[in-house]
Amino acid sequence: MGYKVAVVGATGNVGREMLDILAERAFPADEVVALASRRSQGQEVSFGDKILKVKVLDTYDFSDTDICLMSAGGDASKEWSPRIGQQGCVVIDNSSAFRYDADVPLIVPEVNADAVVGFTKRNIIANPNCSTAQLVVALKPLHEAATIKRVVVSTYQSVSGAGKDAMDELFSQTRAVFTAGEVVTKKFTKRIAFNVIPHIDVFMEDGYTKEEWKMVAETKKMLDPKIKLTATAVRVPVFIGHAEAVNVEFERPLSPEQATEILRAAPGVLVIDKRENGGYMTPHEAAGEDATYISRMREDATVENGLNFWCVSDNLRKGAALNAVQIAEVLVNRKLLNKAKRAA
Repeated sequence: MGYKVAVVGATGNVGREMLDILAERAFPADEVVALASRRSQGQEVSFGDKILKVKVLDTYDFSDTDICLMSAGGDASKEWSPRIGQQGCVVIDNSSAFRYDADVPLIVPEVNADAVVGFTKRNIIANPNCSTAQLVVALKPLHEAATIKRVVVSTYQSVSGAGKDAMDELFSQTRAVFTAGEVVTKKFTKRIAFNVIPHIDVFMEDGYTKEEWKMVAETKKMLDPKIKLTATAVRVPVFIGHAEAVNVEFERPLSPEQATEILRAAPGVLVIDKRENGGYMTPHEAAGEDATYISRMREDATVENGLNFWCVSDNLRKGAALNAVQIAEVLVNRKLLNKAKRAA
């Protein structure tokens, strides 16, 4: 039996990536529907070797749709995800709208797939923040081995995490620098070309940004509420791919060699760590790939039971579209979709 899948926000960066990944992974769908706002009606998007015409979200009936991959932003999710779920369609939401709702599971399949059964309360499953997704994939097997006490992470996040307009701004600013033209800043608070910006999302009262807070809250929800985590999120002039410098303190000893072997065996992880020139991964090389890559594993001698490592992943894939499709695969493989219809 094939399923009917709707992709909301199909004309955006992540929506297009969702369509590509559904085709790449041969998801068992008899029909895939591309949806977006009225201004995108009639646009064409690719799905494997097919071309789909974009339909309007406002007038679409989800009663015969099994899964909705939602990537239209938080406001659209708040309005539409509950309505879609009430029609018996399971929403896998890429926004932050429901991540912290106790009745909505927040899922990375390599980390906490068993928690997916909680979706029946609202027929909504949340996808984590892109920077959190790759981090917890790396932390999960290490936590199981030696119990994590504290994490300090600094992110180097590509502009695609802020959408197509952000990618266009990096391109236009870079061209302006080379042609001595005017560098116009619209999407970001400061120039992004040949610069880094220590500011992602809004500032909160304690001085942290919302992006940094998300990493804390989501890691605790998915992995372990006892883990202490502090983050600094930085936007860098890279088109695709997030990188993170991660410092971890454990309750029990764990050598770099042991950690490397654990990660080599972990699902969704590839270790590239040759300790030589070029023997590590960068965002450029991770773009278009599914794995979370680990490099630069080494001891932190300044604390007891400490390790440092470098973590890189394609934020549009594992950080968003791939993770959503993997969640959909969990629903199919565990035969949970009929529960959605009964819960509606």
